[in-house]
Amino acid sequence: MNTTILQAGAQSPARAKRKWPAEINILLVLVGIALLFEALGWGVRGQSFLLNPDRLLVIVLQVSTVGLIAIGVTQVIITAGIDLSSGSVLAMAAMAAASLAQTSDYARAVFPSLTDLPAIVPILAALLVGALAGLINGSLIARFSLPPFIATLGVMVSARGLARWYTSGQPISMLSDGFGWIGSGAVPVFIFLGMAVLFHVLLTYTRYGKFTYAIGANVQAARVSGINVSRHLILVYTIAGVLSGLAGAVTAARAGSGQSGMGVGYELDAIAGAVIGGTSLSGGMGRITTTVIGTVILGVLTSGFTFLGFDAFIQDIVKGVIIVAAVIVDQHRRKSRKHI
Repeated sequence: MNTTILQAGAQSPARAKRKWPAEINILLVLVGIALLFEALGWGVRGQSFLLNPDRLLVIVLQVSTVGLIAIGVTQVIITAGIDLSSGSVLAMAAMAAASLAQTSDYARAVFPSLTDLPAIVPILAALLVGALAGLINGSLIARFSLPPFIATLGVMVSARGLARWYTSGQPISMLSDGFGWIGSGAVPVFIFLGMAVLFHVLLTYTRYGKFTYAIGANVQAARVSGINVSRHLILVYTIAGVLSGLAGAVTAARAGSGQSGMGVGYELDAIAGAVIGGTSLSGGMGRITTTVIGTVILGVLTSGFTFLGFDAFIQDIVKGVIIVAAVIVDQHRRKSRKHI
């Protein structure tokens, strides 16, 4: 393998030369937003963000499922791709997990002969559903050369349809306590942060990460370097699918039911979290750590607007403006680097 080309193409965080860590910049944005909300009255209502760690925990809990998706989406975007199917995959995985997590006390169980199963069974089912969806995404993109937008859009529509067809649109309830544990208390937060640490390490210190950044930075250079681009892209999309499946299991456990309408719009929030965190839509640049902070920023915005009584439509407008601003900043940053 031509390591010189690979090193030139892959701008991994471990090797990138920065005078100021990207995490500090995003943290300053987070603190600034929190201070703004407190000045507008958040703190007056006893909901201080900066002085109340419990409030931060609640916010992270609220965005934990979106955060899981964002971890996978970040890796996809680093390869210069996109994944629009994650919200629908979450719903499909939630339905599959819930149908295998029902108790025998429920007379209308989806599978009467498969009740009271160990919690690991529905969790694995959700992961398998996510992996299959991700595998289809990756194969359509890598093997059939479909644009990521089109491939994942098709899977998004199909997955949502499958979730509705599975029980004719009816919710699946009466889930076991063992399965419900993964959605109880702060468990989703630990799952989210655990996955963040795992994939931060993989992206920063392993060949998986170097290949991911190399493909996003310059796919032709990556091929010349000896990287099997098709196989790696399939792997990246499959991992993103698995994380969406895990988010589906956690969502069903938290809600105590599986519903085909779960996860609507989550894919956009996940992309927003990644972009706000500095992940470049052009590929080759992004960090899991900053995506985590970007996702928390979305949670702070939602929580702050809610406590201040802002209309939900206003929240969506502000999110859209922030996403566009983040992309403009990224483009300006890339142009500046080209002139250096």
